[in-house]
This record gives sequence, structure tokens and C-alpha cells, in this order.
Amino acid sequence: MPRTRKAQRRLYQAAAVAVLLFFTPITAVHAYSASYQRGPASVPYEPVAVVFGAAEHDGYPTPYLARRLDVAAELYRRGKVTVILVTGATAPGYDEPTAMRDYLVRRHGVPAARIVRDFAGRDTWESCVRVKKIFGVDHATLVTQDFHLPRALLLCHAAGIGGYGVGDSGAGAAGEEELVHDSAREVLAGFKALGQAVLQPDPRFLGKKESGVADALAAAGKATGRTAAGGAG
Repeated sequence: MPRTRKAQRRLYQAAAVAVLLFFTPITAVHAYSASYQRGPASVPYEPVAVVFGAAEHDGYPTPYLARRLDVAAELYRRGKVTVILVTGATAPGYDEPTAMRDYLVRRHGVPAARIVRDFAGRDTWESCVRVKKIFGVDHATLVTQDFHLPRALLLCHAAGIGGYGVGDSGAGAAGEEELVHDSAREVLAGFKALGQAVLQPDPRFLGKKESGVADALAAAGKATGRTAAGGAG
């Protein structure tokens, strides 16, 4: 009997260690990013907001993506950002960045000239790398759901982009069940994020540098008389 209790105790200890190790990556991601999260009213001004894609259907953003875009539009209205860079995936018959731009224009009246599209943001890390290397953005306000925001902040900072993030709670956007599922998925994504932050793999597609952000900021500066330097180099 004592041997049985001893074996059970060791089993419980092993299980506790396994659980601790399982949650360590996402805990580290959240601990790192906590001080960089802000609300729409308190986030400092940055010339550029980066909105991460989250699927579209028949040319319309999914509920999660629409909520992200609503946050970006609020930042624009508040004068917290000048240009919105939307980054997402594309495929034949599928175009996240265009659906994002069209939603911002039609639903919120954001001028199309203030929206720049990145068509090869296949995941969070690749979006961050492209925002830095292709569009030349050194500082930005990141916009996504709040369960995804810690990972986005970690990866964009690792890619060389400074700045804060503003998250949407997502409550009611896609249903409570979907919110729980996606939040749980972030636990596994923490392992991938730490690996990408450390190893910094090259994106599957990088391509040539694009001047879209710099051009949009320059045009905005001419239109408003406001200097928007420092957002893109």
C-alpha cells in the first residue's frame, strides 16, 4: 500500500510539472506584453496602425475581423493613427486585405488613401516581418483581439517594430464557444511564437520593398499640414 501511495504521489508530481511546462510559453508571452497593452483612449499616437487579418467570407470580414477593424477605425477617428496597414492572406477568390479595406471605407468612412494593404501576411510572424522589412515601419499600434494581442506584440517587437497594442475583447463577436476555443488555441500558439521570436525564420514570401505606407503618410501630411515622420523609414 505505501508503494502505491508513493507511486501516486510521483504521478501527481509529474502531472503538475507537465502542466507547468505546458503553460510556461504562453505565460511568458503574456508577462512580456502586459506593459505594452493600452486602450483606444490611452494609447500614444503612432503614424501607423497594423491590423492583422482573421478571415473573410464573400468579400466581407468575419465577426472577429470586423471587430478589429472597428477598433482601428476608432483609433483613426480619435487621431491616434494616420494610416492603417491591413495585413492578411490571399488566394484565388479570397482576399483578406481588400475585404478589410472595403469594410473600413464603407462602414467607417476611412479614406481609401489612408489604408495600405499587405497581401502576404500569412501568419502573425510573417505579417510582422513584412511590416518591418517590406513597408519600412519601425513603430506602430497593433490591433487585434485581446487574446491574440500578447503574441502579436512579442512577435512584432522581435521583428524590430516598437509600439503598443490595442485589443478587442471579442466578446459576442463570434460566440462564447468560439472565443473559448480561440483563447485555448493561443496556449499552443505560445510555443510557436517563442520559437519564431528566437529563431526568426524568413517568411515564405518577402518580395520587394513597397512605399505604400511612406506614400500614404506623406500624402496625409500634405493634406493636413501635419508632419507624420518617424512611422516608416
